[in-house]
Amino acid sequence: MSASRFDQPCATDHYTDGHIPDEADLLATLDDVVRCLEGSETDHLLMGGIGSFAMARPRQTHDIDVFLRPGDVERTLDLLEGDGFETSVHDPAWLAKAFKRRVLVDLIFRSSGEIYLDDEMLERSERRDYKGVSARVISAEDLLVIKALATGETTAHHWYDALALIAKCDLDWDYLVRRANQAGPRRVLSLLIYAESCDLAVPTAAIAAIHDTVHGGAVA
Repeated sequence: MSASRFDQPCATDHYTDGHIPDEADLLATLDDVVRCLEGSETDHLLMGGIGSFAMARPRQTHDIDVFLRPGDVERTLDLLEGDGFETSVHDPAWLAKAFKRRVLVDLIFRSSGEIYLDDEMLERSERRDYKGVSARVISAEDLLVIKALATGETTAHHWYDALALIAKCDLDWDYLVRRANQAGPRRVLSLLIYAESCDLAVPTAAIAAIHDTVHGGAVA
């Protein structure tokens, strides 16, 4: 990524002034993002609120979260700029931003837990429809792990998105356990125990496998 992009202020931050885009603008912007990235064969997956909506929990969202490989960020920004987006690097460690029609697009290239887009995520992704826009969406298992790790005081919705994934999706628990153990076993373990307390179906073997990673096989 060019030094000039790293050094510039986030010129598009003036759009984050409480403006809530209407649905038509959000969908048009999403369609533009998908068209640009698919047309250039840039590896990417939708995640965030749109991913949650497409997979498990219809809820309102006002922005677009796209997961990219770190090496594709510069090219993606150039592509979006060529399509009329304003862009900037918000944090060179993990996040760039693009705006069009006053709709925010977060371009995420490192998620909580040092999670990066990889070939297996791409292979497990699914093409889903979001209100008429077709796009590749991150798998329910990968989204669940990311949501669990991203939950904080001001982002409690991630926790409930993850619970909805457990409730609504036919999860590959072996894959989920492996991803959780790689990225953040303690947080995912706490999520699964909480899910069980809400009477959601969580395999005992999955909890035990993550518990063993956290505690080295010791009995709690």
